[in-house]
Amino acid sequence: MNRLQVLFLVLLIGFVALVWLGTGRVPRPKVVESVSSVVQPLPQITPTTQITHIDQGLIIPVAGVRSDQLIDTFTASRAEGRTHDAIDIIAPADTPVLAAADGTITKLWQSERGGTTIYQLSADQKMIFYYAHLARYADGLTESKQVRQGEVIAYVGDTGNAGPGNYHLHFSIAIVSDPKRYWEGTNINPYPLLHK
Repeated sequence: MNRLQVLFLVLLIGFVALVWLGTGRVPRPKVVESVSSVVQPLPQITPTTQITHIDQGLIIPVAGVRSDQLIDTFTASRAEGRTHDAIDIIAPADTPVLAAADGTITKLWQSERGGTTIYQLSADQKMIFYYAHLARYADGLTESKQVRQGEVIAYVGDTGNAGPGNYHLHFSIAIVSDPKRYWEGTNINPYPLLHK
């Protein structure tokens, strides 16, 4: 299976999960005549969109972490029947968190689950990078700030529901159709994009 097929499969699974979670009930099985009939309603969510970002080359957003240290936790179970939809990158407290790509800081947010968080919009405005459980933001980081790939934006922590001493970066990527609605989107697995 090539990368394009894997990425398409991830998108298809994400779409089905989104429909299932959005309706609150299990969808009835449908007979699909062709794969294109499933993709057409969501033209903004395509393997081509993801390929662009693979070609641009995301970096691992934690200083000093190698790709062979990453663990794919995207489909791991979480409380309340949720799936993780992200990866956890383990690192010591206060390790610099780096911008995975060029973009704009859309939102700095304190949440119950994520603790200290950052939403970053990609330069092409098609993806949101979400960084959570941060100890603190980098000095001078503000909403609307343009950041460059590799720039220090925060530091690894254990805020939110990470648990005391469980230092890691919760990192997710979502494809968005409206950049102003940064909290909505279809999550894609960061692991294959970072584990090269």
